[in-house]
Amino acid sequence: MGLLESGVDCAVIALWLGHESMDTTQIYLHASLELKERALEKTTPINLKTAVEQKHKICKAYIL
Repeated sequence: MGLLESGVDCAVIALWLGHESMDTTQIYLHASLELKERALEKTTPINLKTAVEQKHKICKAYIL
């Protein structure tokens, strides 16, 4: 978990541990709540209404 929390990719961790399958590694990598929260902070929620409005603005600009 320490490696995962410091940003080391799961595939690298699997190689270091000598696992042939990522499934084996996943058994041992149980993400903590803090790690999940940090991952969510890096994402941008999709606002469909805003996306549709933006698309319409772009379309209107090309028509005018």
